Amino acid sequence: MSNQKKRNFQIEAFKHRVVVDPKYAEKTWKILEHAIHEIYNHNASGLSFEELYRNAYNMVLHKFGEKLYSGLVTTMTAHLKEISKSIEAAQGDLFLEELNRKWNDHNKALQMIRDILMYMDRTYIPNSRKTPVYELGLNLWRDNIIHSGKIQSRLLSTLLELVHRERTGEVIDRGLMRNTIKMLMDLGSSVYQDDFEKPFLEVSAEFYKVESQKFIECCDCGDYLKKAEIRLNEEIERIAHYLDVKSEAKITNVVEKEMIANHMTRLVHMENSGLVNMLLDDKYEDLGRMYNLFKRVPNGLSMIRDVMTSHLRETGKQLVTDAESSKDPVEFVQRLLDERDKYDKIICQAFSNAKTFQNALNSSFEYFINLNSRSPEFISLFVDDKLRKGLKGVSEEDVEIILDKVMMLFRYLQEKDVFEKYYKQHLAKRLLSGKTVSDDAERSLIVKLKTECGYQFTSKLEGMFTDMKTSQDTMQGFYANHIELAEGPTLVVQVLTTGSWPTQPTITCNLPTEMAALCEKFRSHYLGTHTGRRLSWQTNMGTADIKATFGKGQKHELNVSTYQMCVLMLFNNADRLSYKEIEQATEIPASDLKRCLQSMACVKGKNVLRKEPMSKDIGTDDAFFVNDKFTSKFYKVKIGTVVAQKESEPEKLETRQRVEEDRKPQIEAAIVRIMKSRRVLDHNNVIAEVTKQLQSRFLANPTEIKKRIESLIEREFLERDSDDRKLYRYLA
Repeated sequence: MSNQKKRNFQIEAFKHRVVVDPKYAEKTWKILEHAIHEIYNHNASGLSFEELYRNAYNMVLHKFGEKLYSGLVTTMTAHLKEISKSIEAAQGDLFLEELNRKWNDHNKALQMIRDILMYMDRTYIPNSRKTPVYELGLNLWRDNIIHSGKIQSRLLSTLLELVHRERTGEVIDRGLMRNTIKMLMDLGSSVYQDDFEKPFLEVSAEFYKVESQKFIECCDCGDYLKKAEIRLNEEIERIAHYLDVKSEAKITNVVEKEMIANHMTRLVHMENSGLVNMLLDDKYEDLGRMYNLFKRVPNGLSMIRDVMTSHLRETGKQLVTDAESSKDPVEFVQRLLDERDKYDKIICQAFSNAKTFQNALNSSFEYFINLNSRSPEFISLFVDDKLRKGLKGVSEEDVEIILDKVMMLFRYLQEKDVFEKYYKQHLAKRLLSGKTVSDDAERSLIVKLKTECGYQFTSKLEGMFTDMKTSQDTMQGFYANHIELAEGPTLVVQVLTTGSWPTQPTITCNLPTEMAALCEKFRSHYLGTHTGRRLSWQTNMGTADIKATFGKGQKHELNVSTYQMCVLMLFNNADRLSYKEIEQATEIPASDLKRCLQSMACVKGKNVLRKEPMSKDIGTDDAFFVNDKFTSKFYKVKIGTVVAQKESEPEKLETRQRVEEDRKPQIEAAIVRIMKSRRVLDHNNVIAEVTKQLQSRFLANPTEIKKRIESLIEREFLERDSDDRKLYRYLA
């Protein structure tokens, strides 16, 4: 069995000769043609679609596909020509309705015809590469109806007229518009674009060009932007209702170009209502609208940003160079913070917190804050004011907010080391007078400074706090060893490490005998417990509480400076003292003594002394008496010293010189660091690298850097190249 050959069986169709009636094709086509007429005449209900399908099937099968296809084209074309006449005859508003009705009829007819000729669609059409039935129907509609001479221009003008009417506030039949536009889209994207979209965009551009010109002549900037926004939203809504979604970008571009881009400069600089006025009046809504509209056009946002920057720089410059505002440092800094808050809010609420606007704000502040060389001093004075009294009763969160704002201004400073100098002086005064509102706030700011500038920046500040704590322990030890001092005057000494605290000139002053003896005992105690140390008294920084009895037995406790105490104690042994006698007895420097006497004799409510002659200033020929008539509703009376809040010119120069001196070793250290790693470097690169390294503390002056290089060459840290004088070499 397995050796037998396998046989392949094949079943073939039964072959018989089909005799076709010579007139078969004509007869069958007549039946199909009649059916097509009936379908177009709405009489399709009486037709047998099964029979019609079989007839069309047989025609294709018997190779009469061409006759069927060409007959279909001819019949449909004839019907469409009739339909075209009916549409052309429609008057006024009925034109679009008739067009739509006939389009719907044609669509239904097409679907039925396609069903009947399905076999031709599947076999004959792909093989002969002809257009499928449904598509053919659309093309014929396009050529005979839409592109008919009398309909094409009328259709376009009708559609554009309806859009125009809607733009001018009339209500139109959007459903009819949607159906008509959808018909154009169904006929192919090129029909929609050529027969409607292109002319629509051209007409729109002209419409908005004229309208924008009209608006800009009669509206202020805010109103104009509102109108532009409304128009833009209307066009987007129009797309959603009846236009092709692909047209959205094109029509919004037209509105943006005609209403915004072409008038940008005029809008921004519009008198009394442009961008600057919006910024001045905090018009967040208008600013937000301007931002949202301008970001749609090229260079829109950069124009807003540039105008904002130049305005901010101008107002900032006026603020920091105004002699009036410089009189009150706290007010000066507060105005800077208010300005910063104002623009932060604008950028956040109106400009989407955009990074480019934040950067512009920062660069503007950095520009104008450094125009005033006293900004570092004023910021430190502001902190001093807040930490002395301004933060009383303020919650921890609010304290942090204020400190963060101060740090923000600090970051803009180019001369951070100048701030450090002043901050150190002010912190010293707060700590020594016990006037700080909160140790936590003090330490919090130091932590922030440390984070910003590194350990070196704050190490001395931290040392000051350490000294205050150590001094408390020292005083406890002193009184534990001298129990006999429990009766009599009490002495509190703060022992300050020279390197950590601001350097003060040691000023001699003759203390009252009882105090001088007490101070001597403390010196012996301290030097006995610590070896290798020296103590020098800073009497100009101390305070004292003394009890005083005035006329009529009125008793008060006076809180005074050490100098004031020295002066007042003299009146225990004299009723009247001349200025010269006081100066001779105390040896207090003249400028300090005058301030000290002024605060006790010329300040209302604090005048424990009287002077002759009465005047606001102290003269060398004045005489002083105890004011027996002194009264105060408080038992404890604090008598401050008349003191300038800001530095005087000589003090300012002295501080500046100290800062310049402190910078020298820092510049030299930076040069050596750079040269050690690079070994050989040219002059310009040394300058650039040193400036970059030191910019977190101060802006190094190229002339000073050059002097420091010369100094290092003299001390043989560096040498000049023998061939190129601008080239430096590091000497190990």
